[in-house]
Order: sequence, then structure tokens, then C-alpha cells
Amino acid sequence: MASIPGKIDFTCESTGCMIYRIHVQCPCVSLRSKHRLMMDTLLQTAKRNAMKYSKPKDQMFAYGTAGFRNRSDLLDSVLYRMGLLAVLRSKLTKGTIGVMITASHNPEQDNGVKLMEPMGEMLIPEWEIFATELANAKDEDVATVLQRIIASASIDTTIPANVFFARDTRSSSNTLAQCLQEGIETLHGKYSDFGLLTTPQLHYMVRCHNSQGAYGQPTEQGYYNKLSKAFLNFRKLVSSGSGDRGYSPKIIVDGANGVGALKVPQLISFLEGTLNITVCNDGTTGKLNERCGADFVKIQQRSPDGLSVIADTKCVSYDGDADRIVYFYVDEDGSFHLLDGDKIATLFAGYIQHLLTLSGLELNLGLVQTAYANGSSTRYASQQMKVPVACTKTGVKHLHHQATEYDIGVYFEANGHGTILYSKRAEELISSTCGNTSLSESQRHAASCLECLVNLTNQTVGDALADMMLVEAILYARGWTIHQWDHSYTDLPNRQLKVKVKDRTVITTTDAERKVTTPPGLQSAIDEEVAKHQHARSFVRPSGTEDVVRVYAEAGSQILADKLAYDVAIHVFNLAGGKGDMPRPPDA
Repeated sequence: MASIPGKIDFTCESTGCMIYRIHVQCPCVSLRSKHRLMMDTLLQTAKRNAMKYSKPKDQMFAYGTAGFRNRSDLLDSVLYRMGLLAVLRSKLTKGTIGVMITASHNPEQDNGVKLMEPMGEMLIPEWEIFATELANAKDEDVATVLQRIIASASIDTTIPANVFFARDTRSSSNTLAQCLQEGIETLHGKYSDFGLLTTPQLHYMVRCHNSQGAYGQPTEQGYYNKLSKAFLNFRKLVSSGSGDRGYSPKIIVDGANGVGALKVPQLISFLEGTLNITVCNDGTTGKLNERCGADFVKIQQRSPDGLSVIADTKCVSYDGDADRIVYFYVDEDGSFHLLDGDKIATLFAGYIQHLLTLSGLELNLGLVQTAYANGSSTRYASQQMKVPVACTKTGVKHLHHQATEYDIGVYFEANGHGTILYSKRAEELISSTCGNTSLSESQRHAASCLECLVNLTNQTVGDALADMMLVEAILYARGWTIHQWDHSYTDLPNRQLKVKVKDRTVITTTDAERKVTTPPGLQSAIDEEVAKHQHARSFVRPSGTEDVVRVYAEAGSQILADKLAYDVAIHVFNLAGGKGDMPRPPDA
């Protein structure tokens, strides 16, 4: 007699009758098997779609601090695959992942993509490796690489996935967003398309959503509401005796013809007329980042095109996606003055230290810089302000990580990318101090001011809009002109050069990239050149994206800084396999 499907049969020894016993299968096992089969199907669909968004032949991609960046016409495959990866990261973290389509300060013809962790941080290093592997996989190997990532990270693929994404103003961003969206949909992830946002706004919204609103409302209006409320409350707290001193609310903003220029008017509408902001380079005529923006102003040490400078008036430059900011002004003699990330960082750290002293709060404050920080800023912070200074490798992710070692960590790169991090302990202590009636009124007042600064800070990433608001709040409280801020310390003259080499990997460094370990003899040559000048230093480091070695030098005068940079560049060319023309002397 045939067995009944799905049942176990046996014969009764006393009667010889066939007995049927129902085999009860665990529903969890059944569901897992069903889902595993479905995921296998989805992975095969991902493989077929990879053919549609085929990887350019012989093109290699590398995920770094800035994510992926390249010519926009080469990125369809990358965006599709990052949609797939974002779904897997969401499943593993059980949170919403952010994806921003931008190439920041790069030219308009470029584009890029970066992923964000659930609390708005940058993608963790282990997953940068997965991103690079997936982006470079052959089309026919995409499913295999996805399976390997799932196995390696022990991802429960039954967990639902959710992705937030946005883009900057580049003409290529809409097409790339469609590629990303199809990647998300292929693995049945859910998504929210926020359209045009600054990169920091998306970081903020991702954190708000995953904190269930504890950090704020995950909308663009929620972003403006939080910043403006903190800014206006702070001004009320410090208004006595501040507004009638040297501070001026007039600001000219260079929007780099990017998305930040579109967002400033929206922010202004929440500020009740407290700031007088004029936006130039708003994208109506000029090209994105072309002879304008924070990177141009920082490197060229001059005002951007498209902006009519008024003597002694505060000017601000954002970069293309508004995660960098530098201040500058031109004095009555026509001289250009730059207040970069170093000046912003010391302004923040100095005022926070002032509030900590007034409030009596015992919190560990630290300042984090890179080797590119001007030596004068480091000495000013450590010797005059008495704030501990740490130096890390170049790259915002390194500074951000180091800043978490403090109760309050201020970090900035000289290029204007930075923010302030407050530990949970710091936020709780500040909040409790505000309402502690056993303390003096002045202590509670200082703590309340500090609490406003906490809420005025985008702690997820450097944010040009939020950082500008912080600068203006502190200048208002100090009653300072931009001259007074600028004169807090004097930058040492410096120069940056690039040397083309055959292979940038021949340069290896240590001591937060301030010392060279290879090739042999290069560091001793640099030391000999530096020893020829007073108040001088120089270092070299390989580019992260091209076969170029970057040279930095500072000295007591601009002429000497230029000469030192040139002399070091010659050593790099000779000892590290220079390519093309020799570096040119400063007076050439």
C-alpha cells in the first residue's frame, strides 16, 4: 500500500493494519524555506538586472570617505548595486539606511553616491569593502557577491528593509536615482525619495527616523524648525548687551550654484528677520562649483566669481552639497582674509569652554584636527585656550571617530567640513543643570545657552547651514565683528602643491600622515628642508583617488612657505617616481 504524502506510515504488529500518523512540520521551518527560495529568486533577478545596468568595461571603483565618485555616465551600475547593498545593510541593522546622490565639490559632470548608517553616520569601514567588491563585480557575478555578503555578515533576509534617498542639483542625479530605486525594489526594499536635499539634511532625517523622533522630526521642515528654534532661543538668552556691539547680521552667501543655495531662503523664512542674508551663485546662471564654492575659495585664497564683495562684510562659501563652509572677507585695502575650518573650530571650542566655565560643568572638551590644520590654530587652541588637541588621518570619518572620545568633541578639517559631537552623558548633564535650582542663576543660564548650541548642531555630519547658524550665534553672543574673530590668532602662511607620480602607493605614512615611512630618504630630505626655516613644517601624503602626492608647507612668510613647498615637491618628484613635468619654482 502506498504511503500518503505528508504522512509517516507503519504496520500494527497485532492486527497488521496500516496506521497513518500525520507529520507535523514546524511553520517556522516552512516559512524560512519559502523565504530562502524567494530570496534566491530575487538574487537571480538582481543578476539579470545587473546586465541592464552593466558595469563599464575595465572601470574600477573604490568606496572611500566620499563614497563613490566618477564621471556621471559611468555610474549607472554603481547606483543600481548600491540600491541592492542598502537593502542588505538595512536588513542587518534593522534600521533605515540613507543614500545620497552627490559628488560634493567635484565638477558638474561628475556624480557619486554615499551610504549612511541608521544614526546618520558614514558607512562603516567593513561595509565600504563590501561596497567596493559589489561595485566591481562582473555583471554575471552580482548574485554570487550578494550571497557572499549575506553569509559573511550573517544577514537575516526575512527582516524588512527601508531606504531614504535624496540628490543634489546635478542634471545626472535624476537618472542615477532611477538606477538606485530599481536596485532597492529588486530586493523588495521600501524607500522614500526626498528629492533635492543637502547631504547633511538627509543625514539628519535618517537619524531622526531611526531615533523615533527623539533627535527631531524626519522632514525638511522639521530640520528648519529645530535649527531656527534653537537659534532664536539662544539669541534671547544672550541678547542683553550683545546686539548693540560690533556684531553685524549681514551675510553674503556663495551657494556654489548648488543645492545649498536653494535651501538658504527656506531657512531664512524661519529666522524672524534676525539675519540679513544675500545669496549669490544660486544656480540661475553659473555652473556647479565652477570658480566658486568652499573648495575654490580655500585653495585659491580669493573671492569666488559671481559674488560682489562689500568691504568688511562677512561672506560665506558652501560646497556643492552644503557639507562644507568657509568664511571670508575683503578689507578696505582690498586684502582677502580666509576664515576656514580651523578658525571655525577654535571659535566653537573657545565659546563652549567659556560656557563650561560659567556653568561649572565638568565635561571633557577636545578639538580634533588633521595635519592640514594651520600650526597657529593648534598652538592657539592648546596653549592659549588650554583645549586638548588630537590629530588624525585626513578624512572626516577619522575625525568623527576621534571626537567621540570626548564628552564634547569639536572636529573640523581645514577645508570647512566639521561639526560638534556631544556624548549622551554630556547632553543629560547639561539638561539637568539647566533646571537645577540649587545652582546659581548664572550657572543655569550658561547651561541653557549650551543646551541651545546642542540643538543648533547637526551632530551627524558637517553641515554648512547649521555651522553657519552656530558661527552667527556665537559672534552675536561675543558681540564680535569678523575682524575680531579673524584676529583671535594669525595663520602661518602656507602652500599646497600636487606632484604627479607613476604610483601613489610608493608613499606610505605614519603619525596621522605627518611623517613618511617610504620611500627611503624622503622624510630625512623633508626634515632638512624644514630645518632651514623658522616656524616651519611640511608633510606629504598620497591622494586617495589619483596618482598624485599632496605637499603641504607652512613657514613664517608666504615667500618662504612657497619655497619650502617647492623644495619638498622636488624631493617627492625625484624619490617617489615623479611623472610629467618637474614642479615649477614659485616665481616661474
